[in-house]
Amino acid sequence: MDYSRQTNRSRASSPLMRINPFYFTLAIHIVAGTVALLIAPLAMATVKGGRWHRRWGKIYFWAMAGVALTAGFMCWLRSGLFLFLIAIFSFYLALTGYRVLGRKKPEEDKPHSFDVCIAVAMVLAGAGLILLGVRDADARQRWVPIIFGAIGVFLGMMDIVRLRKPPRAKQAWMFLHMTRFLGAYVATVTAFSVVNFHFLPFYWRWLWPTAFGTFGITIWRTYYARKFKSQNHGIVQ
Repeated sequence: MDYSRQTNRSRASSPLMRINPFYFTLAIHIVAGTVALLIAPLAMATVKGGRWHRRWGKIYFWAMAGVALTAGFMCWLRSGLFLFLIAIFSFYLALTGYRVLGRKKPEEDKPHSFDVCIAVAMVLAGAGLILLGVRDADARQRWVPIIFGAIGVFLGMMDIVRLRKPPRAKQAWMFLHMTRFLGAYVATVTAFSVVNFHFLPFYWRWLWPTAFGTFGITIWRTYYARKFKSQNHGIVQ
């Protein structure tokens, strides 16, 4: 008997060998995205700077990292360049919101070259999204990558300027941290909407989280700016 052939047939019939890499990664992606979707409101609801706020925030960040890594792998397998660039856009918000926690004192905590590299990567990814939108033959869908690409280029360029000339306000790190984490959560809600809310028109599925999220972030920033100013902190952003 040819035992080598028998062994090969046994391996081929093994359930582990029949696992599709794309769907296996998709399952991990969904779990990580669900964790991010559910954990972020807990971080928002807890006392800023408190133990549970930091714990929920770390879990949220690493869940977003899992979303980005699995999205990148799935795009390499099947999904294509557009979703890969969107994954970069989403994770950039969470990553920069996390990185700024190490630069609470701009005059002492100098930016790392890594921060400059990721800002440049965001500019390039945003430019790539704009290019994909311009080249898209479907006029109904082209504005989605153009809009997100323009936002990405703006954020990357703004961060390059910020790294070269840090803001003077002592609370600037907090505004950037919360704005970026909230922006990353908006991206998470957007992904959930695109996948599940098929009853909505195409543009609404993609853009309603950004519209409402931007409004909410603006209200939040205004509230804390007034609060800090009333406490005689001077420049706050």
